[in-house]
Amino acid sequence: MSRVIAVCLAGGVLAMPALAQENAGAALQWLQKISSAAQRLTYSGVFVYQNGNRGETSRIAHLVDNNNESERLEVLDGSPREIVRQNDEIRCFLPESKLLIIAHRNNRRSFPALLPKSMAGLTEFYQVRKGPPGRVAGIDCQSIVIEPKDDNRYGHTLWFDPQSGLLLKEGLLNDRGETLEMVAFTEVRIGGPIEQDALRSHLESKTSGWQVFNVQSSDSRGDDGQWQFHVLPGFRRLSWLKQHPGGLLRRFGSGVRVHRTGFRTGEGRRQRVFDGSHRRLQAAHR
Repeated sequence: MSRVIAVCLAGGVLAMPALAQENAGAALQWLQKISSAAQRLTYSGVFVYQNGNRGETSRIAHLVDNNNESERLEVLDGSPREIVRQNDEIRCFLPESKLLIIAHRNNRRSFPALLPKSMAGLTEFYQVRKGPPGRVAGIDCQSIVIEPKDDNRYGHTLWFDPQSGLLLKEGLLNDRGETLEMVAFTEVRIGGPIEQDALRSHLESKTSGWQVFNVQSSDSRGDDGQWQFHVLPGFRRLSWLKQHPGGLLRRFGSGVRVHRTGFRTGEGRRQRVFDGSHRRLQAAHR
């Protein structure tokens, strides 16, 4: 009898890695579905972003019609902002500053389209597994847990609609499992119809006399060679943006998110003015 028990236990131990691998494989398939859902689905709703004591509520409408994407995002509290996108062209209206910023999306990603198109190489730096079910904005959902294998990056938990694949909530976690950032729908409608007025800018007719700034974006160095970026394993340099004279924005990809690091020049020196949500990013002036 003891021999039979020992064989059964051994079989169970051997089966555990296989089950874990199967779980990870299923989770990666879900991540791929989540990645494509935000681009191929029509949806509208309200979501909340929370970072510490800072919060922000936005309304979004996203329409896919004959492979064309139209999107309008309106910030509902704080300084008014409106972002209107037609395919890859983005127009950001800032009425308090009387400023219109025109840019192209490139590697820019925003909720609920947070994930990259490809999950290749993700499991080299993260453990991916299926998490518990949940409920977000009245929708029964499934979660996926993405845990870093080192201390150079944060963890993530994603909640999504299993039927459509649309991302409903995302949490950024530290190494103690505490939520640092969270973005989630409070109400959402998946599918149409969406009225054209919900996608049309409500500020464009009021932009007479506004300053118009065209953001330059490139996949080249763009930093005139005066900065050296020591990119940690698993991070990739994606693009740079010259936002204004003397300003530089670098985008890095960690395989889950796009992270930003901003720099300002002046008085013969350069200064890093903010970092995105990566844990460590080294930069040094030559």
